[in-house]
Amino acid sequence: MMLRLCTLASTAALSACASFAPQPAPDAGSEAAAAYQTLTTPIVALGDTQEHEPTGWPLYDNDSAVDAYVEVAQRPPEQPLFGRRIMEWALQAHPDEHFLHLGDVLDMSCRSEAQRMSRVFNAAGRAGAILPGNHDGLMFGIYGYSILDDVLNRDAQKWNQACRRGASLEDKAHKSENEAFSKRDFIQMYLAGQAAVPSQPGIKLPPPKGSHRVSWSNPNAEAFLSGIEAHVLDGYAYADSFLAQRIKLPRAPGATRDVFVIGLDTNQAGPLVSSWDTLMGRSPGSIGHVNLDQVRALTHWVTEAMRQGDLVIFAGHHNWRALGLPSRLLLRNLMSQVTHPLVYLSAHTHRGFWAAHRELDIRPVLELNVSSLSDWPIAYRRISFAYDEAANRIKVRGELMPRGEQAVQSDAELLAAWEAQTCGTLDMPVEAIRAVDHELVHKQRESRGNLIGWLLKRFGPDCEGCDATLYEHAQAYQDAMLDAILQVKQFVSTDTRAQIKAEFPKWCKGSSFDECISALRAEQPSDYAAQVDLFRRKAKLVDLLGNHLDDLAEPRAKAYMTCRAVQAAKIDFDATEDTRNENRSEAKRRTERFFLSEATVGMD
Repeated sequence: MMLRLCTLASTAALSACASFAPQPAPDAGSEAAAAYQTLTTPIVALGDTQEHEPTGWPLYDNDSAVDAYVEVAQRPPEQPLFGRRIMEWALQAHPDEHFLHLGDVLDMSCRSEAQRMSRVFNAAGRAGAILPGNHDGLMFGIYGYSILDDVLNRDAQKWNQACRRGASLEDKAHKSENEAFSKRDFIQMYLAGQAAVPSQPGIKLPPPKGSHRVSWSNPNAEAFLSGIEAHVLDGYAYADSFLAQRIKLPRAPGATRDVFVIGLDTNQAGPLVSSWDTLMGRSPGSIGHVNLDQVRALTHWVTEAMRQGDLVIFAGHHNWRALGLPSRLLLRNLMSQVTHPLVYLSAHTHRGFWAAHRELDIRPVLELNVSSLSDWPIAYRRISFAYDEAANRIKVRGELMPRGEQAVQSDAELLAAWEAQTCGTLDMPVEAIRAVDHELVHKQRESRGNLIGWLLKRFGPDCEGCDATLYEHAQAYQDAMLDAILQVKQFVSTDTRAQIKAEFPKWCKGSSFDECISALRAEQPSDYAAQVDLFRRKAKLVDLLGNHLDDLAEPRAKAYMTCRAVQAAKIDFDATEDTRNENRSEAKRRTERFFLSEATVGMD
């Protein structure tokens, strides 16, 4: 989420990080439809998938004790196992439409997270673009530790250890010093992926180290990704790197002009942010930053579009009001060059809304904030644009997805749409799946620790055994994920079940899949060392078997896992008090037009 923690001055402060005031409403598109010419065909717009690595060394930052007071510090166990299936489902449901991911692909920002999500993106088999989010290169989206040039940095070492999937001492393959994934790493991997696309020749990759600029224009005039401006930096400065992109939306039949999305990087987060700064609420993750160097690098795109009579849509991970004041002033100055109405697409809030902003300028900025695919409301949008040239007005169509024959108008209808497309395709009652997830989610919630004990241990002196409680909580979470894996094994067909195999570690040799898990669950550690060892073995098995779930291509298995990830998010949301759900209640979202399908904006 935007911030894992606010201030720890009191328990009350943890339960109410921010007050809520509905944002100004946009126009709801009541003008005569005949005045608008459709310019683009729809694209799939989504965000905040937040793939999480759950099997590295446990950290206080996402311990269950924190989760008891700050929601989604630890998500339901179904999320790290099945959550990426939701994005896979959304992309595969619209195979002929390009996609735009508005950031926070990752959660803790680990190489393993990036590798798993790359697999899903690559399987989509079509053009797409990803904007960097605050979790895409910062630990949990808030810590900017240097992992590049300071091997003695204790906190960076913790980040790297937490990203060592499997948490196993004998696992050499994932025990490198480069398991944490910095902003520079994210940009490098993304550019490498785009450079491998045959229709995008000429993308030059930055060297492994040093300050380096990338400026690229696609020679294919009809390509979706039409330009890149990037700058990568080393050391503590890596968080100031940026990746800006120009995206050409597919033309609708009869369209008389092109529409370009300027994909901003709103995460030029600056140097190291200390734990204390984060606890006090001063986090570059919650506040977006766009620096002058980035604006200067992409201004020529805006100038060129205005010269050609094209429309420019702006997009970034952070919602408009979450951008720092200097960034909004810079962007308002850039937007002043645009001679048509202003539109901004965003993510970050995990709640979704429509708003029309007039701060800093009388000219409104129409914002469509897409929902999250990791927390309820689980949803995405199909976005297209129309233009009334005479009135100089833009209509944004943002169809809330998934849906049935009619547009969804409530959370109940949104959940029903998911159920119809996933759970409803299975040969078992939806209620039966819901009951399984209800038990698992509530078991995880009930195993949460005590915040006072967490504080004493988190900020106490370092000593062997001081984090024993942390390992106990981490074990309970691994147990829940092992339960979920067993449930998948029981569900899938016999021929598919053969795919959920692996070479078990030596301490499982001679055991069946079920017996190995049962034996681990039955162990009672006698001391701290045994507690750590047992956790590592459980984490190793979760990683080993959980990653084999990604090999399940049977439609029923994919539908089952997607269904469970959605159900778990909704169950966890319903079990959360309104005062602690970060303004995601249905009533609050309704005041910000969450269920609206289109809106228009003019010049005043």
